[in-house]
Amino acid sequence: MSIFDFLRSSDINAGVAEYAADSGAVLVDVRTPDEYASGHIEGSRNIPLDALTSAQNAIPDKSTPLYLYCHSGARSRYAARILKRLGYTAVKDIGGIMTYKGKVV
Repeated sequence: MSIFDFLRSSDINAGVAEYAADSGAVLVDVRTPDEYASGHIEGSRNIPLDALTSAQNAIPDKSTPLYLYCHSGARSRYAARILKRLGYTAVKDIGGIMTYKGKVV
């Protein structure tokens, strides 16, 4: 891991494909409810960054694979750190929806 890892952006398109192939995985949109309502990746769950502690109620099994995204990738990166501190063991930040090439609903 390099000191410059934070400059590397995740590829949300590859991340969504990985999520789709990962049985039992949950795709989590950490944007606000208004942002989520304006367009999100089909099948994702909205758990806003400021309500991440509620993830423990929504997703009680801390070994569940979680794939996180937001608008640009900054909030999902921060959310991944929070979820790992909460004890989730399979957390992956896949970046921002603004570079997503698939369909949004």
